[in-house]
Amino acid sequence: MHNSLLQNIDLSALYYLRRQLHSQPDLSGNESETARIIESFMQTTQPDRIIHQLGGNGMAVIYDSGRPGPKIGFRCELDALPIQETNTWPHRSNRDCISHKCGHDGHMSIVSGIGMWLHANPLPYGQVMLLFQPAEETGEGAYGVINDPRWPDIKPDWLFGLHNIPGYPEGTVLWKDGPFCAASKGMMIRMNGVTSHAAEPEKGVNPAQSLARIMLDMQALPTNKNLWQQLVLVTPIFAHLGEKAFGTSAGYAEFGATLRAFDPDDMKLLTLKIEEIIRYYCQNQGLNYNVNYLEEFPATVNPSIAGPYVRKAAGMSGLSIRELTEPFRWSEDFGWYRETCQTAFMGLGAGEKQPGLHHPDYDFPDEIIAPGLQMFTSLIREILF
Repeated sequence: MHNSLLQNIDLSALYYLRRQLHSQPDLSGNESETARIIESFMQTTQPDRIIHQLGGNGMAVIYDSGRPGPKIGFRCELDALPIQETNTWPHRSNRDCISHKCGHDGHMSIVSGIGMWLHANPLPYGQVMLLFQPAEETGEGAYGVINDPRWPDIKPDWLFGLHNIPGYPEGTVLWKDGPFCAASKGMMIRMNGVTSHAAEPEKGVNPAQSLARIMLDMQALPTNKNLWQQLVLVTPIFAHLGEKAFGTSAGYAEFGATLRAFDPDDMKLLTLKIEEIIRYYCQNQGLNYNVNYLEEFPATVNPSIAGPYVRKAAGMSGLSIRELTEPFRWSEDFGWYRETCQTAFMGLGAGEKQPGLHHPDYDFPDEIIAPGLQMFTSLIREILF
């Protein structure tokens, strides 16, 4: 690695910040304390402007050369997960059932390091924005940011992001043109029939048959390969029918599933097909129904024009790059930003033996803060220097 790129950066300060953030995690929508820690750190880098409460508890830290030029941004996430940490390391979470098991503490440290680098390497022209986004885990944060009335005035020309990925060598840059990770959304179906005595089910409308057929037909859809351009998935999450009253035929049912697709058009078609299935069975049985969507994540898609920048930056940083052949199945709300600016999203290997994301034993490795920071600062050098 070209450590000379970071010769003015005190990496130990970023390790300390990462562990401080890890010990004091906040859940999605409640990241005010995390934002306060980040602001305190970023003030030492003397930014030109800090915008608070962006899309919730988000924050934009802006470094402006004062001269015309490209505007580029780097995004990280503030929120942790509702997972109990049972580890004994000194920086373990001090909050019950809340912990950084997705590595957002490390992502924040990498992006905070950009501020340190910019303080030591003032921009010759253009502008850099460091975006500390809230509520990534629920899919609400990026959507909230782009709908904040201040976003149009501060949005960059290019926004970059990364996610650490266990199972790959430490510091390896993972890249894919086109879809990088899947679109997903939770689907909630509620069906209302009419209860009746269990001895006279014909006098009511029991949604059991419709529920069963909807569940089976939904799960069969992905097997029709002629419909889809790429992988689609329907994953049942929960189901509920009636009440524990053995004298009463059920009159209510609900079912939840996660829909997932690599291609945005596939997601639209999958949604349409499922709604057709629901409508067919419910109308035939005389059931009232409604469908709601929750935790919606658009697909994260990299434009082909971003590839050369990323590959060159990896080379400048002395980092190996692995070209992926398939997108990841998990989802990221980073895809929302593609509606407002050019975006590029990459992976960063977290170690082949590292526990998986969201695993109780996961801890972001400090060793990959430097390669992540090298990658981002190389992009700044490539575009603005």
